[in-house]
Amino acid sequence: MRLRGFELYFEDLEPAKRFYRDTLGVELTSEQAGHHAQFGASPFLSLECKGAESYPSRDKAVVFVEVPNLQAAVDRLANLSCSSNWARQAVPHGLCCATLRGTTYS
Repeated sequence: MRLRGFELYFEDLEPAKRFYRDTLGVELTSEQAGHHAQFGASPFLSLECKGAESYPSRDKAVVFVEVPNLQAAVDRLANLSCSSNWARQAVPHGLCCATLRGTTYS
């Protein structure tokens, strides 16, 4: 598994963008005003305006990973016990690993 990037959501994108660019010195690589700002190449950091997408994006962060076999990774995650201590700590907002079951990937 390889870490590819992170996506963080903010009410006001401009102060977040200034912090990562000006304070931390991360290179801004692309942006769409009022929607998102992307930093770095690999792993990347993407800042997105909350509610800019048609799907619920208000209270989450996204971690992007690359795996050699997507279906095997989904199957492994789907079979984990979400009641385990590490799963409760690693999976935010009560999202259960079983949510992955039945998901289709192209």
